Amino acid sequence: MDEQTLERLKTESNTLPLSPGVYIMKNKGGRIIYIGKAKALKNRVSQYFWRFAQHEGKVRKMVENVDHFEYILTDSEFEALVLECSLIKQHKPKYNILLKDDKGYSYIRVSLQEEWPRIESAKQVADDGAFYLGPYISSFAVKETVDEAVKAFRLPVCSRRFPQDIGKSRPCLNYYIRQCCAPCRGKMGNAEYRELVDNAVTFLKGGYNLILNQLQQQMSTFSDALEFEKAARIRDRITAIQKIRERQKVVASRVEEQDVIAMAGDGCNTAVEVFIIRGGRLCDRSSFLFDFLQDEQAARAEFLRSYYSQVKKAPPRVTLDGPTEDAVLIEQYLSELAGRKVSITVPQKGEQAALIAMVQANAKEKLNHLSQRPAHGEKVLDELGQLLGLPNRPDYIESYDISNTAGTGVVAGMVVFADGRPLKSAYKRFSIKTVEGQDDYACMREVISRRLSRLKEAKEKGEDAKEGFGRVPDLILLDGGRGHVSAVRPVLETYGFEIPLFGMVKDDKHRTRAIARDGGEIAINANRSVFTFVSNIQEEVHRYAIAYHHKTQQKRGFSSRLTLAPGVGPTRARALMKHFGTMEKLRAASEEELAAVPGMSAPVAHTLKEILARGDLI
Repeated sequence: MDEQTLERLKTESNTLPLSPGVYIMKNKGGRIIYIGKAKALKNRVSQYFWRFAQHEGKVRKMVENVDHFEYILTDSEFEALVLECSLIKQHKPKYNILLKDDKGYSYIRVSLQEEWPRIESAKQVADDGAFYLGPYISSFAVKETVDEAVKAFRLPVCSRRFPQDIGKSRPCLNYYIRQCCAPCRGKMGNAEYRELVDNAVTFLKGGYNLILNQLQQQMSTFSDALEFEKAARIRDRITAIQKIRERQKVVASRVEEQDVIAMAGDGCNTAVEVFIIRGGRLCDRSSFLFDFLQDEQAARAEFLRSYYSQVKKAPPRVTLDGPTEDAVLIEQYLSELAGRKVSITVPQKGEQAALIAMVQANAKEKLNHLSQRPAHGEKVLDELGQLLGLPNRPDYIESYDISNTAGTGVVAGMVVFADGRPLKSAYKRFSIKTVEGQDDYACMREVISRRLSRLKEAKEKGEDAKEGFGRVPDLILLDGGRGHVSAVRPVLETYGFEIPLFGMVKDDKHRTRAIARDGGEIAINANRSVFTFVSNIQEEVHRYAIAYHHKTQQKRGFSSRLTLAPGVGPTRARALMKHFGTMEKLRAASEEELAAVPGMSAPVAHTLKEILARGDLI
């Protein structure tokens, strides 16, 4: 955008009324690129142009492409919100959050208009008199749910038509393996069959407790009337439903019907996860990706408007991972769409907060997959390099962390990020050999010294590896502060390598706060993408180091227990654990396999096998 255009837009935005309405941004070609709503048009629209230098990411890109704008006045901010949603769906502007339309959804179809109804999956709702459940975003989930319902209630899935084909041939295999009630035999009345279908529909709606209570009452009634065959059929149906319920992951025991929505951003993109809870269980989920928005509350509001304008109907409760802009207006909008009260909640503790944490973890995982795109990594690495004052972009980053328990079982982990993403094939683990007790500085010096000695050997041999100890890292990040950097700096000088070295500083809540360097710190929280990237590195190296520590401690525990067996000392115990890896594999080993371990003898192997078989070492 040139200065002349910017000044013109500033002037025009100042003439707007202080009234609610919708504004429409257009580019030079007259194409709509963004639609928004405002409580006061003048205040909202002028912010785009008067604060142009303060915008970042998606907002800045949008404003750079604006040539002119239009607006529509409304009587209230709520009317503006409804009109905004309608116009966005109609025009699909480039810089609004756009989600896939209804053609991607699946439904459960129940042909209640037929005398002998069937339950099946469907891609769209047809005007055929059938009853439809949905929409569901996952077609796989729909098929799985339909399969569960027809098996639990033994409904037919064959191509036979009823009542035309009743009594014309023998029932198919499903009847003999107790997966079909076989109305084709002619021994089941229509009323009994429709009761099965009604029960299945209630089951599909999540009414497990209602169905189980009804079936248990029926079973008792038949049993009291000495109709044991009918009671047994009901018992089998109850068992089938209970087994299905056990397989399904119950994620909300108190809130029967809700959507749980969480988001995660990395400075370049935003991932949103929607978990759909019906009947107290996770019945569907969906994932969305769009450009990063710095204002999380605005991002949530825009997502909610876009998502529910397509889904059409919100559940009674929408649970979010944080506050949203226009919460009251959006509640009103969702309530009108649903035809009943819809509430938006942000849980702070308890079961619902734990559920939010799980959904947010899925959103972060989505971003991790996205980070494998080179363009994403290059942008973050460029910004990190500039912030640290590096001569080149740090394409190959190594990070180190020490893990121990009160100075025992000290180990270290090294993780590698190449082109902005984890390179797990280059991860390394270290057992500390020269340091006694808890001395993080000395441990870090040992680890870096061992790593650089391997690098020096590779260089002396003329090796130039793409990864591993034979490659010179562009940047080393230590999990620690200035003390760690000062302690390790002399090691780099000893080996003659000029590798940028920094520390990653945590706050009192163990969250990334800054980057440490000799003599000071570099604040990174102002740069969202760099902050998120460095936080991910610190979390990953901590996870990797502590996982190795737990593994070694577990093996030490196994070895200690093995020394309780006659003839098994520390050397033989270590050899056994090194050979088999876990106690499970050790217990499963034969006497001959135990004897084949270096240092073992046949008599000791025989004794050890007997002890393991008795479970004395568990």
